[in-house]
Amino acid sequence: MEADGEDPTHRSRQDSEASKSGNAQWRSLFAFTSRSHVLPFCIALALSVASGAVTPVLSYLLGKIFDSFTRFGAGKFDGTELVTRVSKYAIGLTGLGAGSGLLHTGYFGFWLAFGELQAKCARDSLYAGMLEKDMEWYDMRKDGIETLIQRLQTQIRELQLATSQPLGFAIQSTITALAALGLAMYTAWDLTLITIATIPFSVIVLGRISAKMQPNIDAQAEDLSTASKLANNALQAIDTIKYFNGQDFETWQYAKAIKRAAGKYLSQAMGNSLQIGFTRFVTQSMFVQGFWYGSHLVVSGKKDPGQVLTAFWSCLMALQAVEEILPQMIVLEKGRAAGATLKAILTQMGKRHRVVMTGQLKPDFCEGDIEVRNVSFCYPSRPDQRALIDASFFFPAGETTFVIGKSGSGKSTLGNLLMRFYEPVSGDVFIDGHAVQTLDIGWLRNNITLIQQQSVLFNETIFKNIAFGRKDWDRVTRGEVKRSITTAALQDTINDLPRGLDTVVGTGGSAMSGGQRQRVAIARACLRDTPILILDEATSALDHISKDMVMSAVREWRQGKTTIIITHDLSQIEDHEYAYILDKGLVVQEGYRYALENGSAGPLAAPRRPSVTYPTTRRLPRLPEATRKRSVTTLSSMSRSSNVSAASVDSLDIHYRPRPQSVYVPAIFSPTAGNSRDGRKSHFEPFVSPAAAGAFSMHRLSTAPTLFGRPSISGSQADPMHNWPLPPPRAKHMRDLSMVNQLHQSATGVGRPAVEKRASRPVDRQSKVIPMKTMKPRAESSIDDRRGTEQTITHNSVAPIKKILLTVWPTLTWKHRPMLLGGFVAAGIHAAATPIFSWVFSKLLATFFLPVNRSQEALKWSLSVLAVGVGDAVAVYFMHYLLETCGQAWVDSLRIEAMKRIIEQPRAWFDRDKNGVSKLTECLDRNPEEMRNLLGRFAGFMFVVVVMLLLALTWSLVVCWKLTLVGLASGPFIYVITRSYQAVSARWESRSNDAGTAAAAIFTETFGNVRTVRALTLEAYLHQKYLRSTETACKVGIRRSLYSSIFYGISDSGIVFATALIFYYGAVLASAQAFSTENIIQVFSMLLFSIANANAILTFIPQINSSCATATRLLRLANLPYKSSHEHLGHLRSPVVGTIMFKDVNFTYPSRPFGPVLNNISLTLPPNTSIALVGSSGSGKSTIASLILGLYPPTSGALTFDSVPMADLHLPSLRSLIAVVSQTPQIFATTVALNIAYALPERSTLASRAAIEHAAEVAGIHDFITSLPRGYQTLIGDGGTTLSGGQAQRIAIARAVARQPLLLILDEATSALDGENAKGIRELVRSLVDQGTGVMMVTHDRDMMAACEDVVVLKEGTVAERGAFGDLIQRDGGELRRLLGDH
Repeated sequence: MEADGEDPTHRSRQDSEASKSGNAQWRSLFAFTSRSHVLPFCIALALSVASGAVTPVLSYLLGKIFDSFTRFGAGKFDGTELVTRVSKYAIGLTGLGAGSGLLHTGYFGFWLAFGELQAKCARDSLYAGMLEKDMEWYDMRKDGIETLIQRLQTQIRELQLATSQPLGFAIQSTITALAALGLAMYTAWDLTLITIATIPFSVIVLGRISAKMQPNIDAQAEDLSTASKLANNALQAIDTIKYFNGQDFETWQYAKAIKRAAGKYLSQAMGNSLQIGFTRFVTQSMFVQGFWYGSHLVVSGKKDPGQVLTAFWSCLMALQAVEEILPQMIVLEKGRAAGATLKAILTQMGKRHRVVMTGQLKPDFCEGDIEVRNVSFCYPSRPDQRALIDASFFFPAGETTFVIGKSGSGKSTLGNLLMRFYEPVSGDVFIDGHAVQTLDIGWLRNNITLIQQQSVLFNETIFKNIAFGRKDWDRVTRGEVKRSITTAALQDTINDLPRGLDTVVGTGGSAMSGGQRQRVAIARACLRDTPILILDEATSALDHISKDMVMSAVREWRQGKTTIIITHDLSQIEDHEYAYILDKGLVVQEGYRYALENGSAGPLAAPRRPSVTYPTTRRLPRLPEATRKRSVTTLSSMSRSSNVSAASVDSLDIHYRPRPQSVYVPAIFSPTAGNSRDGRKSHFEPFVSPAAAGAFSMHRLSTAPTLFGRPSISGSQADPMHNWPLPPPRAKHMRDLSMVNQLHQSATGVGRPAVEKRASRPVDRQSKVIPMKTMKPRAESSIDDRRGTEQTITHNSVAPIKKILLTVWPTLTWKHRPMLLGGFVAAGIHAAATPIFSWVFSKLLATFFLPVNRSQEALKWSLSVLAVGVGDAVAVYFMHYLLETCGQAWVDSLRIEAMKRIIEQPRAWFDRDKNGVSKLTECLDRNPEEMRNLLGRFAGFMFVVVVMLLLALTWSLVVCWKLTLVGLASGPFIYVITRSYQAVSARWESRSNDAGTAAAAIFTETFGNVRTVRALTLEAYLHQKYLRSTETACKVGIRRSLYSSIFYGISDSGIVFATALIFYYGAVLASAQAFSTENIIQVFSMLLFSIANANAILTFIPQINSSCATATRLLRLANLPYKSSHEHLGHLRSPVVGTIMFKDVNFTYPSRPFGPVLNNISLTLPPNTSIALVGSSGSGKSTIASLILGLYPPTSGALTFDSVPMADLHLPSLRSLIAVVSQTPQIFATTVALNIAYALPERSTLASRAAIEHAAEVAGIHDFITSLPRGYQTLIGDGGTTLSGGQAQRIAIARAVARQPLLLILDEATSALDGENAKGIRELVRSLVDQGTGVMMVTHDRDMMAACEDVVVLKEGTVAERGAFGDLIQRDGGELRRLLGDH
């Protein structure tokens, strides 16, 4: 016995623990350090200690050199002695530089390698841990598994970044500080204690600030998780978004979440800026007490100037080392939080609370007897609603048994329990007399094959996808696969492919139709040939003849083997076959078909659905008066008493918590006015869609609160989106209302009252992103578009930081531009403070060889340093905070711009592998977080270095030009090695990122399709594949660390060599009396401080290169062409859909160029009629619907609406007149009500509570919705309540009906519905047609065809025959008759 499964009552607490890192310890950075990592870690640590000790040695040598110059200035020895002494120390510096270079090479390389090892361990551990989790764990992720996957990848990256050079640099700086303080204490302990007297207080202050930053890191992670979820859901549902003009709504939602996350980050930035500014002030304030007391020691003869300078220089270096750690603190804090979160998730994966049997039994043979005895079960997301209630089944070995029932009756649950995806709440399941809990899970799944309705294919070849059916897939022969293909009736499809079995199917099988994917899954099951087969609606996407062929082949193949067929298609059941009938989780009847048909209850005949009545105004039924009065109250008001602040919900928390809704108006419905295309001023009334007319009055429209109204929130919470950074809508020209009414009346003969104003087109926001010149523009289509071109990048190309930063100014709003200027002004002040400080510091040094007033002068110049320190600290604070604020605004604008442009891309763009959903979501989620550092951290620092060097060099040239020129002579050498280091680092950073992305893609493919992976027992194969990819990523990263570290060490040595040269030549000049000693010391101070700051850039180069690589990817998306595809070429707005005509249309999917889908087709679809498109799988039925909705343009030929070419029509307006229900309905991760009212305008009565409930009643889903715990406010979709396929389809139907369209397209919309609900949809179709609404159905269902007035039969992309169903079915040799098997 072992713990398995999780008690749902513990989920909220566990998830909260897993996601919150407010109590994260610094040891969390080493959460994934294994024993094999100890050796490289110890080596890296030892090298960090050694390299950290270099600085005190450097401090000692510098103290000796300054002491020599001080003694020379005081006249204690001559110039020859000065040159001799300084030469000796310069040689020491040269040796120290060589040793330092070797140490820095080792420490830098080993820390980069350690970060790679940490990332690999985290990836491997999480993958292995998630493989072990049951389906209940996946179902209970609040934001859904897809969002969790993306956040895990981001957190792994944050951990990797923190445990590489930032951690090494922090350890090195800590060792430097301790060693420097040790040297200072040894040299002059009393001076050291006085100098560092403020450190304890400073540590307390810095610790308090750091503690306040951590909660904001957690809150930001939660908001970014929400944003990632919204982006992921939107990109997965791109077809639905386009159908319903939801682009602006999705952008608005995403921007809202991003703005919340930005607020949390700015709180972090303020804390970090305070830390840096405070430390800067403390560092420079040391001079007040330090130099005053040091001067006293020299005057009193207790210490010589060399000892004081050595001690003081050591204290200064110690504080500077601490100061240099602070810019890395945000990276380290994020890494600490990420490590704690990842470890908590991994730990939580191992926590199990419900004890069940873990089987070890592996019988030698599986007979196939299955008994389900008194089983009850409820899904984790619906613990109060049972899917099965005391259900009992017996499936005898070697027989075929059917399970039928309505949508949501529990049919699919049976398959999930038999596969042990879930454990029953009560009851038992036996296979061959053995309780499934006693059976080894691998044995069980190797003897059962489950094919579900949504067939999942992997991004491999067809051959490999079928071969995955066997454990020894690598030994499967092509002959074996071909036999399975014959059973699945797939041979013709494969023969038509240019590469046959070697054709790659794309991510999720995107290169194949739904029916083709189902047949590949059946072929895979045939090759697998297990004793038990479960077909769960596995042929729902097939045409009748293909379905009959496949079912006949399955019956022949499965003779003598246990087969369970879960379906609502009663035609598949033969008289001698046994069937169970489920209803609401109960087995209500069972028996052989002939017996059930002869029974008085007629169990196979679904009870008659109540008829649906509709008004004669071409719209859905007028709401009753009582209902209309209720329509002023919307569903949003139903949840006002139970709102929970979003900030209180953690990223892994249980999902039953509502989100406040904010007001949103889709741009397609916004009334605007403006200029015509030819530039002449024109003004038109808003366009009135006929889809909006009918049952509601203007008075109710203007006063009713709506579904999108904002619920009350406790406390005062201002909506942060009132000023989100997309510019306001531009005015657009519209048609005159009278003209619209005339056109409509002439087309339909009916005039409609204007009840709802719709805008002419969506908001066309101006892009504020400068296209990067390094990116080569490539047109998305052949149309010349002046509004933008897609900026593409090659696989390894990375834009230079300069051209990336050039996009900052035009991207920022006028609110942030003054802040940007202020940030650089503060940076300039900070840069000027260093030369000023160096000058004052030289004056302090000069006090040591003053004959009189030494203490007074020391105090004067110490106070001067204090004044400089105060100004510098304030400038540093504002520099960091203002630039971080502008950096956040910059990446937020780019994020939102990228999201806006992504969802406006043509559908073909999403079919490309490089534009997969996981890749796009990762780019929007992780890349901006790294990109922000370019402005927030690095740009200001580089500006400071440049200004500082210019000021220091100018000042130095004035004071001592010869010494300055010698210093400049080393510049080319340092520049060359630094640029070489940057180039090598950038090249390998890009390769490392690509390798990491490849590993992440396998992670996503595995856990995004975890049911299929487990059903096929592919865990071992995918695990090995993932381990190989992470091993490759780790090796690339280690090679990156090797090459980068070599150049880093050379760069570090070069600067020390230049320092030795400057000191030696300074001694030569001083000995020759060419310049005064004081002037030479001034130049030393300026050049040394400037070189030290320039040297610090070296440590940032890997991070800068990483940020440039991610910035390039995000900028590619932010510079995509906006509204320049075929979808936005037209401007004509028609009030009706009219007659749709295809004339000689050819079409080939861009992602499937191996053959045309439509072949010179000519087809006329009249308005206000019901038409069925019929044909075998892949004949082009769904393609016709896609072309009508403008997802793709025809390859050739003409597509017109009322004789107007589609290219001239404004597609958003056309789509507002059409509603679609696709074969695979998209459910958004929000409430039921918001799913039905998706993207409807804010004040539309169509979004009222009564209208939504009415649409749900028409779709036959109202009763189910009201049975949910929170009714219409129940969360569904990712992280929400689980829906059956039929329930999802009916919600999609309600969504379509709620819009009261002029044309309703149903694409296999009843494939997952039982007979009773399908009958209701047929009655709905008839009612809509009677009211004048056109209906086009893509279907394989005989009854749905019969319900239509016209049937168009397609074959190989052309019209084979057309006519009334009754006529076609009686036509001898007709194609319809052949498809339906009527011979």
